[in-house]
Amino acid sequence: MSKLSRREFIYMMAILGASPIFANSHTRMTNTNKLSDYYKLKPFGNARFLHMTDSHAQLTPIYFREPSVNLGFHSNYAKPPHVVGEKFLEYYGIKDNKRLEYAYTCIDFEKHAKAIGKTGGYAQIKTVVDYLRNSFGHEKTLLLDGGDTWQGSATALWTRGKDMVGAMNLLGVDVAVGHWEFTYKAQEVLDNVKLLKAEFLAQNIKVKETALFDETDIAKQAYDMDEGYAFKPYTIKKMGNARVAIIGQAFPYTAIANPQRFIPDWTFAINDENMQEVVNDIKENEKPDAIIVLSHNGFDTDKKMANVVTGIDFIMGGHTHDGVPEAVPVKNAQGVTYVCNAGSNGKFLNVLDLDIQNGKIKDFKFTLLPIFSDLVPEDKKMKEYIESVRKPYLKDLNRQIATTDVTLYRRGNFNGSWDQIICDSLLEIKDAEISLSPGFRWGTSVIPGQVITFDDLMTQTAMTYPETYVRNMKGSEIKLILEDVADNLFNIDPFYQQGGDMVRTGGISYKINPIEKIGNRISSITLTRTGEKIEPNKLYKVAGWSTVGAKSEGEPIWETVEKYLKNIKHIKSLNVDTPDIVGIKNNPGIII
Repeated sequence: MSKLSRREFIYMMAILGASPIFANSHTRMTNTNKLSDYYKLKPFGNARFLHMTDSHAQLTPIYFREPSVNLGFHSNYAKPPHVVGEKFLEYYGIKDNKRLEYAYTCIDFEKHAKAIGKTGGYAQIKTVVDYLRNSFGHEKTLLLDGGDTWQGSATALWTRGKDMVGAMNLLGVDVAVGHWEFTYKAQEVLDNVKLLKAEFLAQNIKVKETALFDETDIAKQAYDMDEGYAFKPYTIKKMGNARVAIIGQAFPYTAIANPQRFIPDWTFAINDENMQEVVNDIKENEKPDAIIVLSHNGFDTDKKMANVVTGIDFIMGGHTHDGVPEAVPVKNAQGVTYVCNAGSNGKFLNVLDLDIQNGKIKDFKFTLLPIFSDLVPEDKKMKEYIESVRKPYLKDLNRQIATTDVTLYRRGNFNGSWDQIICDSLLEIKDAEISLSPGFRWGTSVIPGQVITFDDLMTQTAMTYPETYVRNMKGSEIKLILEDVADNLFNIDPFYQQGGDMVRTGGISYKINPIEKIGNRISSITLTRTGEKIEPNKLYKVAGWSTVGAKSEGEPIWETVEKYLKNIKHIKSLNVDTPDIVGIKNNPGIII
């Protein structure tokens, strides 16, 4: 590895040799002061699960700014992941630990990014996975992928997810579930699943009865036509002397949040009652030593499922991109289920070690490991693979679009600077009064001084329904859209939360009270340029993209944004529009 500067050495010494930080965690470092020992974990137990999720097709190392707004209310007030910034560091007792501060929060993001560098990268992840698997015992280790893996980059879009299938196979993924995987056409999904060496599970995706009756081509390829399962609901894995059940849980709102027109023969639901039946059946007929759910519900939804379904030992979750450095215990009628999440963009790897004795879990150790790209040598084979799948597209990927003095990021409940660029692009290029952009949580960050490439732009926009639109909308329609998305985000019942963030807006400002009921959360909508109040029956020219119900007619959003960025050439400053949020005083889920 390269020689460290004094600045980098200070950051390194802030974490090496640290004692255990979290309950039920391994000692995070050995006291050798060698970078090569960073990912060594003390031996524990006899079954190891490695878990990653929501990589969004980021094969190479990336910058990723954690949110400064992740609000929790009601039963989730002030509970992870709804704790950010300094409050997060205080909650977990990791203040002054610079690498963990960089990994888990947005504090001093630019400073840390320049000193530490990028995170993730499949060549780095491969090195860590192989070490953790080989040092513990290959036959006792499983690698789980929590979904949102085949979407999020230009190459994933252009290869229809196949570049990521190849990467998963080379990484050695054993079990996988999905969400954005289902934004390709159904047959493309099934073709990719056939190429995938891992088992692809989902207890909550069923084939529609009409498709089964008509014996459509998709229905004929179902895992179980009698029970209606589109995919295998669970699997039993031998891990040394232990037998472990893994149940798959896909994103339950796929057919609502994403176009159903791509997957017309399948239904998606939370299926908590069916989950209980599957757990009961596994316990009675398989008699495993442990039951793990590999989920893409989202963290709060997983916590509710852990509360209403009994018999699950751990839920390894994804979807909401939360890097939570502990296994959170949730009580239910028959005991406790632990809920975990592994962040996004390849930035983290969960390590769950179980001590299984006499047919049950006696104890466990859990560690959320940040993947610091500067500390981990690249795996040669994975690096060669990544270079080979990117090589045909390098001319486009490396195309320079603009430069920036402003950090560009997306993640946050209400807006991000990348989202503002998209909204401003729609306003300018489409000559619109108002712009709307979906509250997607995927997308990497760009730091000041970095050249914005087409590759960077596609991490914000690469998807199968990117078409733009311009249409006239009544003020009442605009309010209805804001109210509907706010309810998806802030509904008191986690089973009705769809896990995205608030729709991003350009050209308007508004007030929001998250703890109100639907219909009453949004008020005081005004046009930013004039201060004019939005009238319910007046028509406004609105531009947007990513229509779920039907395909729009406009060009892909990346063409709109690239044209805008090439016109302005350099982002010197940026005003990120955020609503006036009511009822957040002292809420630890926001940095004010």
